[in-house]
Amino acid sequence: MKSSRSRSRSKNNRNRGGGGGGGNVVNRVFDSSGPEGKVRGTPQQIIDKYNQLARDAQLSGDRVATENFQQHAEHYLRLLSEAQREMDSRREEQERQNRERQAERDRDRAARHEAEANADPAQAPQPDVPETDSDSGLVETPESQPKPKSTRSRSRKPKAPAEPSAEAPAAETPATADEGDGSTPEAAE
Repeated sequence: MKSSRSRSRSKNNRNRGGGGGGGNVVNRVFDSSGPEGKVRGTPQQIIDKYNQLARDAQLSGDRVATENFQQHAEHYLRLLSEAQREMDSRREEQERQNRERQAERDRDRAARHEAEANADPAQAPQPDVPETDSDSGLVETPESQPKPKSTRSRSRKPKAPAEPSAEAPAAETPATADEGDGSTPEAAE
C-alpha cells in the first residue's frame, strides 16, 4: 500500500510545475478539467477550445456556461502571457549580456590596436617582402628567374659500333669515352 501512495504523491508533484520556472509553458500539453469534460492541449489550443465553447454556449443562450468557459480561457491566457513575459525577460537579459561581452571585446581590440600603434616600429616584426625589379615595379618570382646552368656537360661522343673482343666486355666501351682519357672532344677544349 505504501508504494501506491508515494507513486500518487510523486505523480501529483510532477504535474504542478508552477514553482521554479517549470519548463516551457508555451509548448507544454495541459489537461484542463472544464465543465464539459477534459480539454487537452497547449495553452493556446485550450484557449481556442474554451473560446469556441463559450461562443456555442452564448448562441444557445446559456449565460452561466458562457461566463464559465470565458473564465477558463482567461486562466490559460494569463498562464500563456506570464510565460511570454518570462521568455521576453530572459531574452532581454541574454541580449544585455551579449552587448556587454561585445563591448568588452571591442575595448580589448581597441587597446591592442593602440598598443600596436604606439609600439616602436623598428622593433616590430617586419614582413618578408620580395625584392622588386626597379624598372617595372614587378615582383620577381622564382618562375621569372633564369635557370642555373648545369655544371656537367650533356654532350656525348656518338657511340661507336661495338666490336666484341675476347679481352674487354662490350659494356665497358662507352664508359671509357666518358672517363676523359684525352681523346674525347671535352678534353680538347
